Amino acid sequence: MGAHVADLLATIERWGETGRRREELRLLALVHDSLKNRVQTWRPKTGENHHAMRARRFAERYVDDERLLATIEQHDRPYSLWRRMRRRGHVDEHAFTEMLERIPDVDLFLRFVELDGSTEGKNHEPIRWLKAELAKRGALERQR
Repeated sequence: MGAHVADLLATIERWGETGRRREELRLLALVHDSLKNRVQTWRPKTGENHHAMRARRFAERYVDDERLLATIEQHDRPYSLWRRMRRRGHVDEHAFTEMLERIPDVDLFLRFVELDGSTEGKNHEPIRWLKAELAKRGALERQR
């Protein structure tokens, strides 16, 4: 996991992110997967036992910005929805809408999902799919 975080921090620098956005992305990179080792493997990896929710709960002790907290909590959701769409042949509209309703800053969320998915060897198709779904719904603040 340390190598993944180091890669994300280097990518933020390569992208030339500055100011507040740089700080936010760095915080997200450091926290998002940090509690994977606390997931209880004998229980379902959902709800409070999902690594992203554990990371959110940790971050809540230090941050009260819902944009950041929601991004931490939901960062793996697009991949999960994409996988479900591939299996079923259609988007789970209810689940996608529910995810979007939880995200106060779609632009920040998308940028972090792009960052998290930028690691070498990761499949970029889910990110392309997410961008297309967000654009279709008019949810993007700015087009990339």
